[in-house]
Amino acid sequence: MTPRRSSVADGTEDQVFAALASPVRRDVLRLLREGGPQPVQELAAHFDMARPSFSEHLRVLREAGLVSERKDGRQRFYRLDAVPLAEVQDWLHPYERFWRERMAELGKVLDNLEDE
Repeated sequence: MTPRRSSVADGTEDQVFAALASPVRRDVLRLLREGGPQPVQELAAHFDMARPSFSEHLRVLREAGLVSERKDGRQRFYRLDAVPLAEVQDWLHPYERFWRERMAELGKVLDNLEDE
């Protein structure tokens, strides 16, 4: 029997990593993290690009599950949804442990060289 994998491992990881690959989309996530939910006009004002291009970035973030959209009258508000980021962090954790162990081993080698 195959163990159950998280949604990130089920294939949405590709969407999340693709969304995070863009500096514009990472900046949008940072703005939402720091400023909370914001209307699309306020977010778009931070970027020098055409509105359709910016809307495409928001679409990618929505499809990856990194932001949610709420309509209030004629405005659309976006808010950060960090759940996929936590799933990516869980996926990356074994690699972090791998590098932490390697760095500790390197530290021991360097300490031994200083003692000689």
